Amino acid sequence: MAKKNLEKFKNKKILAIDFGTKITGLARFCEGRDVSPYPYDSLKYVNEDRLIADILNVVKESSTDIAVLGVPKLLDGRETTMSKKIRDFGEKLETELGLIPLFIQDESLSTFEAEERMKNSPRYNFKVDKKQIDALAASIILEDFLSSESQEAVRQ
Repeated sequence: MAKKNLEKFKNKKILAIDFGTKITGLARFCEGRDVSPYPYDSLKYVNEDRLIADILNVVKESSTDIAVLGVPKLLDGRETTMSKKIRDFGEKLETELGLIPLFIQDESLSTFEAEERMKNSPRYNFKVDKKQIDALAASIILEDFLSSESQEAVRQ
């Protein structure tokens, strides 16, 4: 991670969200306190309103300062129909977050990378753990967000 990017997030509690229509993964990080982003939790998707309420509970309990939402793109950079759905969800979430900024981060291949990390990690017994993959994917989204040169807000 680029050190200059981390400085602007010093002591900020960041929550990353890997939106899914079955399970949504969450990851957290606080520069100056945590070594790196870490998988935090997985939320079962019932409907958007319930998911937003569950995320808001996590935000409140953890005193989150910044939220990051992963949005997939095709390898050529184009967005998918799922990208549109997630961006629409992001606009609703942003409204509910109030003063907490919500950023968008490309999440392309984050689940694939999470699977590869699990296969190579004793923490996961060198196996893909479907119960933890979404939270690990969210931590990868957060790693990418922290190392990117520019951060994109939901509404610009």
